[in-house]
Formats: sequence, C-alpha cells, structure tokens
Amino acid sequence: MSSLLYFFSQDVNVYPASDLFLRHRLQIVEELWESVLRQECGQKMVDLLRQLRDLCSPEGQATNDQASSVFKLIEQLNINEAIRAARAFALYFQLINIIEQDYEQRQQMNRYEEGKEPGTQETLPNIAASPVSHTEEKPLNNGLGADLLTKSWQADLSGKRKGTFAALFPHLYQLNVPPQQIQRLIAQLDVQLVFTAHPTEIVRHTIRDKQRRVVKLLQQLDVVEKRVGNSGSWEATEIREQLIEEIRLWWRTDELHQFKPSVLDEVDYALHYFQEVLFETIPQLYKHLQRSLASTFPWLEPPRKNFCKFGSWVGADRDGNPSVTPEITWQTACYQRNIVLERYIQSIKRLINLLSVSLHWSDVLPDLLESLEIEQSQLSEVYDELALRYRQEPYRLKMSYVLKRLENTRDRNLALSKREIIKNDNTPIYRSGDEFLAELRLIERNLNETGLTCRELENLICQVEIFGFNLTCLDIRQESSRHSDALNEILEYLGVLKQPYDELSEEERVAWLVSELQTRRPLIPAQLPFSAKTNDVIETLRVVRSLQQEFGGDICKTYIISMCRQVSDVLEVLLLAKEAGLYDPGTAVGTIQVVPLFETVEDLQRSRSVMRQLFELPLYRALLAGGYAAIEGDRGQGTGDRKNESFCASKSTLTPNLQEVMLGYSDSNKDSGFLSSNWEIHKAQKSLQQIAENYGVNLRIFHGRGGSVGRGGGPAYEAILAQPGHSINGRIKITEQGEVLASKYSLRDLALFNLETITTAVIQASLLRTGFDDIEPWNEIMEELAVRSRTHYRALIYEEPDFIDFFHQVTPIEEISLLQISSRPARRPSGKKDLSGLRAIPWVFSWTQTRFLLPSWYGVGTALQEFLNEEPEEHLKLLRYFYIKWPFFKMVISKAEMTLAKVDLQMARRYVEELSNPQDIPRFKRLFEQIANEYYLTRDLVLKITDHQRLLDGDPVLQRSVQLRNGTIVPLGFIQVALLKRLRQSKNIPTSGVIHSRYSKGELLRGALLTINGIAAGMRNTG
Repeated sequence: MSSLLYFFSQDVNVYPASDLFLRHRLQIVEELWESVLRQECGQKMVDLLRQLRDLCSPEGQATNDQASSVFKLIEQLNINEAIRAARAFALYFQLINIIEQDYEQRQQMNRYEEGKEPGTQETLPNIAASPVSHTEEKPLNNGLGADLLTKSWQADLSGKRKGTFAALFPHLYQLNVPPQQIQRLIAQLDVQLVFTAHPTEIVRHTIRDKQRRVVKLLQQLDVVEKRVGNSGSWEATEIREQLIEEIRLWWRTDELHQFKPSVLDEVDYALHYFQEVLFETIPQLYKHLQRSLASTFPWLEPPRKNFCKFGSWVGADRDGNPSVTPEITWQTACYQRNIVLERYIQSIKRLINLLSVSLHWSDVLPDLLESLEIEQSQLSEVYDELALRYRQEPYRLKMSYVLKRLENTRDRNLALSKREIIKNDNTPIYRSGDEFLAELRLIERNLNETGLTCRELENLICQVEIFGFNLTCLDIRQESSRHSDALNEILEYLGVLKQPYDELSEEERVAWLVSELQTRRPLIPAQLPFSAKTNDVIETLRVVRSLQQEFGGDICKTYIISMCRQVSDVLEVLLLAKEAGLYDPGTAVGTIQVVPLFETVEDLQRSRSVMRQLFELPLYRALLAGGYAAIEGDRGQGTGDRKNESFCASKSTLTPNLQEVMLGYSDSNKDSGFLSSNWEIHKAQKSLQQIAENYGVNLRIFHGRGGSVGRGGGPAYEAILAQPGHSINGRIKITEQGEVLASKYSLRDLALFNLETITTAVIQASLLRTGFDDIEPWNEIMEELAVRSRTHYRALIYEEPDFIDFFHQVTPIEEISLLQISSRPARRPSGKKDLSGLRAIPWVFSWTQTRFLLPSWYGVGTALQEFLNEEPEEHLKLLRYFYIKWPFFKMVISKAEMTLAKVDLQMARRYVEELSNPQDIPRFKRLFEQIANEYYLTRDLVLKITDHQRLLDGDPVLQRSVQLRNGTIVPLGFIQVALLKRLRQSKNIPTSGVIHSRYSKGELLRGALLTINGIAAGMRNTG
C-alpha cells in the first residue's frame, strides 16, 4: 500500500526540489509507522486510517460533502477503534515533528557550511549617507518619507545565513556602522531567556526520551545510506529493525501523564534541556560570536562570556498556583545547584585524565605551587591518597583537590535540600561559583604561560561564568492583590491605621508606604499570626532572603508583580521586602528588583504614569542607583552618616540604574484582540524607553511571550527586529514557554541556532534603527486600526450575550482543564466560569484545538477593511508599503497570515453542529457565520497586502509544514468531536435507570484527552 504521505505529496506540491532529503526521511518514517501499526493493530486499522485520510481533501480542509461521510464512519467505530485511530494519528504527528526538527537542525548547519565566508558575500548598497551610519542615538523621523526610505535594511539580510553572526558583522561593516558604537553595544549585550512551566509540555518526558532515540537512529541510518546508497545493506536493515522496535515501545507507552505533575516534576521537565542540550551548547554560542566578530572587526573586544543567561519561573512563579510554596522554591534552588555541580564534577574528572602534564617536561608558575601547599593543609586526605601518584603531575593533583571541594559542596547542598542541620561547617567547600572559577582561571593562566591551551577547560570556564552554581536565576512572581490583601490584614491586626488599608485612596496609600519605607522599625512580627495566604506572601520573601544568603544574590533577585496597575502595587512589595531584610531604608540599598508586569490594555496605557511617578520618588531612584551613597557620590557630595551604615544583606547585587519592566502579551490579547494588543505593547515600549531616558535610567523590557501567536508567540528573530529600536539597546529578556522548549532546545545545533538568531536580532535591532516607528502619520493610522480592531473583537467576545455559552459548548475547554499537564489550575481562584477568570493559556488552547484560532486574527479584517473603505486604492498601496518597509507592521501581518493558514472553518463547523445543545444551534450558527465572515475578510485582505496567491507563499518552508499536518489533523478532529459528543451525552444520563452508553465516562474522557494530545502535536503548539 502506498503511504499516506506519498498520496498527499502527489496532490499538493509541498516539497521544493531542494527538499528531497526531507521527503525521503518522511517516507521512511511513514513506512515505519505503517509497519508498526500493522504489527500492533492489524491491517484493518491501517486501511481505516487510509479511508479516513482519503475522505479529506489534499489541502487539509474538511469539505462539506466529505464531512458527513467521515463523521458517519467515525461514529460507527467502537471506543477501542476510535482511541487507536487517535493514537495512530498522534504518533504520526510526533514522528513528523521530530523529523522536521532534525531537518531544521541540518538546514541551520548548512548555513554555516554552504554560506560564503565573512566579507565575501554579495556587495550591499553603500548607504554611508544614511542616518544609520552618521548618528548613534537619533532615529530617522521625516514624516511619511517614502523617498528617503525606499531601501529596507532588512532586505539586505535575506540570504541563507540571515540571523547568524557570520552574516551580521560584515553587513554592519558595509553599512559603515561606527566600530565604537558596535563595541559599546557588545559590551552591554544582555540576553536573558526565562523558562516557564505554563503551559508545560503536553508531551510526557518519557515520550521525549523515545523521540530523541528515534532521531539518533535515523541519523545513523543517514550515515549508512550515504555510504552504501539506498539500495540497502545489512546495516540499514538492522537500524530499521531497531527503529521499529523503538516505535513499538513508544506505541505501548501511555501518552497521557499518569498523575497531575507536581511543581518539582515541572522543574525536572524544564531543567531536562539544560542537562541534555544547553550545558554543552552555550560555550559554542560564545565562540561563534567571538570568531565572527574577529573576522570582520578584529580590533574589537568580544562580549562577556555570560552575555546570554537563563532564568526560570519553574518552582518560583506562584501567581495563581498554590502548589508553589516557599519550601518548593527552596527545593528548586537546591535541585538546580545539584544539577550544575554534578556536571562540573564530571568535567573535572575528565580534566584530571586530560591534564597529565609532568614537571619533567613543563614548568608551572609559583602561584600554582603555593595553591597546592594550601590545599595540602586543608584537604590532607586527598594529599595522603594522591600525593605520590601525582607527585610530578601538579595539574592532576590540583584538579583532585578541586574535585573534592566540589563533592563536599554537592554533599552539603543535598543536606540543605533535605533541611538537615549541617554538622561540620568547616568542611572545605566552594561558597560560590566565583571561588570555583578563580581556581579554574589559575590553572588556565598556568597553562597559557607555558604555551599550552585546553579547550575542555575553556568550555568549563565559559559554563561556570554563565551558570555559576545556580544554573538559572529564579524569578518570583505573584499577583498584585495578594500583596495589598496581606498588608491590609497585617495593618488591621496591628492597628496601625485609623481605617482599613484597602479603603485608602491611591494617594493615601503611596504617602503611607513612602513614610513606612523610610523607617527601620519592624512592621511584621517574627511569629506570624495571620492567615495562610498572608503568611505565604511574607514567607516567600523570607525564603528569598535565605536563598541569597546561601546561594548568593544572583539566585533570586527579581520579584514580578502580575496585574500591576498603580504605584502602590510596587511600593507594597518593596515594603514587604524591607521586612524580610531585602531592602534597607537607611541606605536605600536593596538586593531584590521589583518588576511591574503590565498586562491588560488599560494597564499598558497606564504604565507610563506609573513609572514616571516611581522615578519621581527619591527613595526609589536611590534604590535603582544602588543606594543614597551612590547618588550622592555621583553628585560629588558627601554622604554623611549614611556611608557608614551597614546593610544586613550586604551591598546591592543589582545592576545600577537598571529598571526592568515586563509586558504581558497573553492577557492583553485576550482583553482586546491580536492587533490592538500588539500595538499597545509597541507603544508602551516606546513611551517607557523615553521616560526612562528622561530620568537617566536604563530600561530592560521583559517580553512575556507565549508559544502561540495568540499569546505573543511566533519567530523570535522577526519579533525582535519589529521592536522599537530604542527599547532594546542591547538588552532583552524573553519568556520561553514550556510548550516551545522541545521545538527549540531538543537538539544541540537547533538550540545553538535559536540562541544565535535571538542574539543577532538584538544586536541588529539596536544598531540599525529604521526610524519607521517614529513616523507620526503612520502611528496615527496604526492607532486607528488598533481601535477599530479592538472594538470589533470586544463586540464578539465581551458584548455578545451568547458567546460564553458558545465557547463552553463548541470547544473542549472543560476537558482541557482535566489534562494532567500543569500544576497550575486553568482558572483563577474566583470560581466563575467567565472569561475574566479563565487564564489565557487554556483560552488559546481551546481555539487551537477546534481550528478556529480566533484570538490570533479576529478583528484584523474589519479594521483593515474600514480603513480601505475610505480610499480603496491609495490606502491599499499604503498598507502594502507598510508591509514592505515597516518591521512592526510586517510582523503583525505575517503572524496573522501564519495562523490563518492553520484555520479550518469546515472542521470548526463540525464542533458547532455536533457539540451544541440542540436548542442552541440556531443562535450558535449565527455566531459561527459572524466568525466565518471575519475570517474570509481577514484572509482576503492579508493576501492583498502581501500580494500572495495563497497564504504563506512568502515562506514555502512553513507553508509545507502547515499543509503537511493539516490533512491528517482533519480526521483526528472528527474523532475528537465524536468522542466529546459521546462523553457529554454520557454526563447527561442519570446515574440511576438504564445506561444507554456502551462505554464508561472514564473511557470516553481518556479517548478525548488522547485526541487533544494528538491535535496539539499536529498544530505544534498548545496555548
């Protein structure tokens, strides 16, 4: 029987001629897939899958005529057949995903191997006369300025190696960007990627391991076939047999989590990528940048090795997650340290074998010999055991001492994780990564002075500079009302205020908070007589203090306030931090940075006022500067008594004069729609940067991007280039959501390229500012489009009385909440089943499953059409010009185009027709038609603006990927609808009396959840 893949590829030309390797890989995998299904399920199941696939159109859209036939066939299946079919399609998507990931990794490597050497690429236009090459700070601002802006700098980097250092630096050279400007930017380069657990991967950790083994076997098969050809050999046959064995084991492994994961399980999921990929990948990122920079600008200094660092919310983000307790955060820090120490121990063991240099053949410096004498007295047991063996091998002896200290440090950390009392605190250990790093540099210096180098040692030094002893920096996050509620309870208990704190106006709150922040008088008693929620807030900050004392200031120095709306929200956290010993009012020195997170559109608009008021407060400005002494020192004035005051938490470990502000994509999108959300975030960045500059403060924007477009996701390279240039300035912080970790960090070369493209985009966006964001007429048009889009979006989502019922009936939102994929509840604790209580993740997840993908495009078409109605021809020309020249507008349209390509309204119609209550079908069909009309309008206008014949014509690789999946998602969607329909009918059957359903609710729920897993894999994202 010919493969489904082959059948599909004949009807839809999704494979460019250059992708023959990918096509060959996919055919191999599908043959293996069908072979496994025959052995596990029989030929009848394979024939059924073929029949289901044949009933769907090659383009992957469920036509009206075919839909009834498919659904009728599926409804005749018994539960076991339906589940097997769902699992088979899910397995297909998982195999397709790992094949494409490995192919993408190969493509990225080809960029380096096939690309021209730096300095030899095609000649680029010399635009030395442009503002880019003459000014360092002022962006271009000349009204519409079409004549001045006819050449797009982005277009010049459209070759194969776009997004790489090897392409970027020659490009900067040819554009005459001043080297001193590049040097300043590189010196302050600060890229931070923060891993999160929501939504956590829908694919189990166990399945990920099996996928990785399949990839390795396929790579082995490639090597064999390349050597002996495709004619076959005993080696190729054996590898194929191993693949079948692996996939059969995979088939018999449960895709669903067996239990709701704990927070520490989520910690393990996230840190898995550090253990398997990132720990070894990061040194290569630095080397790529160093070499590429040196090849074009050999006189410039490379950045710090830790220009790219990692953070984590896993085990620290307690916003709406009662499972994240202070003790869990402590356990997380210990777990992270244990991982990194074990890796260092393994590296030192390798170095002991490697550094066999003998005193007979090489000299060493006196400082190394002195170090050995000190170690002899402190670690006498190591000396007694190894001194004779290594008497002429000083590096091996030194490394043995280092190894013992690391093992002692690890053992102490394990005791701390169990909350055991440290019995012997005099045991030689490393108190910090800096102490360990100093030892490694001592060895490196000795090697270099004697003419030797050691790449293994260089890599280890790079790893220690980046990861230290903490692996990642933990960010605490909590919702703003939890702090005000806690203070209200504390103050009511103490009787400090004449009226309840929550009854004070904002002005009264700020005045009292500022006054209280200037006294060292304790407010909170040592023993906590408060409610569990208030105690949790207090103890969270106390555990941060303990973490900093044990692990150093870098382990946890950011406290994010979600739903931040006003100045008092920030000052409340600062006051609670003062009570925990994280801020000293006498010196204004702090070791925790309070980061406001502005999420809704109203909060984004209010962010300007909030930050301006904060910067006006002397104590807050002093905190940012590093204390009153730092401000007075800058002014050249005396510091009086404050200079001699000591702060219990030592000096500040925060970067001086740096304010971090987080912007939320998810809630702003749910609140106002895709277009409005993106524009409000764009505007907020520009205004916040201007305000920060006015007060002499450096700004770092923290982008709370989700995995899907509806939550800010999409290609990071284009997204960064679309940011206002002034808002980056070499600094960026971005969330990496749990659902995208596998696609970005499962394979080393793919992870390396992802990190390189992000860093390249940060440098490029900072140095090459187009000025389009500052053209006021363009901004006015964009504002008008955003307002219109938001009005139309909210008219459906928030003002249509039937919409809530529609959402709950035609999407699997309730079933999604039963998936054991996250430790955090799907809803906020209000208990209401309205949109305000629903988190953005399940909101987007639900629309993705049903193929509406509504949050990623709804409202865009109406806004564009109303604008075109004013001047059809001229405005269409203008929108096309925006798309070509304005990175922000192109990013918005490209994201909308990508999600529109994944929409299948015929499939979505089945959810409406089959899952709606009979009495609700008339009103729900009206809503469906409204949504469908907006979809077709948006699609047609996007095609007009992009001048494409089909969606994604400008990105054939993505187009191929989407089309490849669309066809097989259709029958899986039909299976999901059928199972959801049976499940919901079974819920309505009384517990007493005759049971009409042939299956238990548990069986039906399990089947439905399996289809959710499969569709998520096919769509390549969840929420």
